[in-house]
Amino acid sequence: MHPNVLLDTATDLLREVGKLDMPADVIVSNFFRKHRELGPRERHALAETAYAVLRQRLLFQHLAQSGSGALERRLAILAWQGNESQIRGAMGSHEQQWLRQVQAIDRGTFSEKLRHNLPDWLAGALKNELDDEGFWSFVSAMSGSAPLDLRVNTLKSNRDKAQAQLREAEIEATPTPYSPWGLRVQGKPGLQKSDVFLRGDIEVQDEGSQLLAALVAPKRGEMVVDFCAGAGGKTLALGAAMRSTGRLYAFDVNGHRLDKLKPRLARSGLSNVHPAQLTNERDDRIKRLAGKIDRVLVDAPCSGLGTLRRNPDLKWRLSSKAIDELVELQGRILESASRLLKPGGRLVYATCSPLRREDEGIAEAFSAAHPEFQLLDAGELLKAAGVERADELNAGGYMRSWPHAHSMDGFFAAAWQKT
Repeated sequence: MHPNVLLDTATDLLREVGKLDMPADVIVSNFFRKHRELGPRERHALAETAYAVLRQRLLFQHLAQSGSGALERRLAILAWQGNESQIRGAMGSHEQQWLRQVQAIDRGTFSEKLRHNLPDWLAGALKNELDDEGFWSFVSAMSGSAPLDLRVNTLKSNRDKAQAQLREAEIEATPTPYSPWGLRVQGKPGLQKSDVFLRGDIEVQDEGSQLLAALVAPKRGEMVVDFCAGAGGKTLALGAAMRSTGRLYAFDVNGHRLDKLKPRLARSGLSNVHPAQLTNERDDRIKRLAGKIDRVLVDAPCSGLGTLRRNPDLKWRLSSKAIDELVELQGRILESASRLLKPGGRLVYATCSPLRREDEGIAEAFSAAHPEFQLLDAGELLKAAGVERADELNAGGYMRSWPHAHSMDGFFAAAWQKT
């Protein structure tokens, strides 16, 4: 594609993304649907440009003030730093000179806000959770992109075999440091066309998400509920751990998300999964199953701020008030899901959020209101499930992962046993 066309297309895409009226991944895929002439390389370059701008939006907007022409065009040029060769032919001499001047500025002289690129409410909340070094390490990790993590479907394969088959497909994968079923791939290889993926031997799933299934640790023949199943990544991991025996219910209020589980379920070879759409967290199905379930996973609707490397738009689309509304919902969902358990059953509550009010706040309130639920040590549970270096993920009896410390999404989890 000619550099002029590429830069113009990037400018148009940034105009759409900048509205922040939908999740960025939805906006990008809608844009590509309208522009079918774009090849894989152009799509990759354009998506990376959009995400770079979302990650460093405050800084780029500040730097762009000094240039001329459309703001989105200047943002696109800034996002291409390091790869300017792709668009150099499209830049006028005045733009090239402006870019050189901007690149010469010492970034260390900028205000703290321009260096961390976070809204005030979020920066304040994170500083309460992390010391100064941890905060800036978190910021640094979030300004990069996330690796691609895969979970090996142990019903069909094992890690060594899947790694060798990926290598045959010219995809280099290394074992994940914590999850015993995980493989990590750098870059964005054509995974979905590989035989090993099409056969259902591997699934895309972040390592942190895999560890939630390890905490639930379901056994063969049990009755298990994935209460907020979404597109079913954790459901599939639970089903494989159960060796496709027993009954595994995948509940969600969003039918569209559950639809995405169907093709994944077909590939997985599992026959024990029962997806069902709920009307709300007090659905009649829950009443019918009350007191009958061995294990329940509640991966609650949350801010998702632990996934900022993948979804940098979240920090601009969320507010402190929106978190308050989520906290209320999280408490209600956990309360309702807990009724499903039979005595001796295990309950796991999880979020992909680094915020204490969505995490420890919810867990502590639940423990205080339910003396019949005994808090279990998450580090011990992970160790028992064969998770490597489980102690590193133990935060006062809860599980906690950080992108900068553990190279995975930011997850929190608490586990209880009903006495």
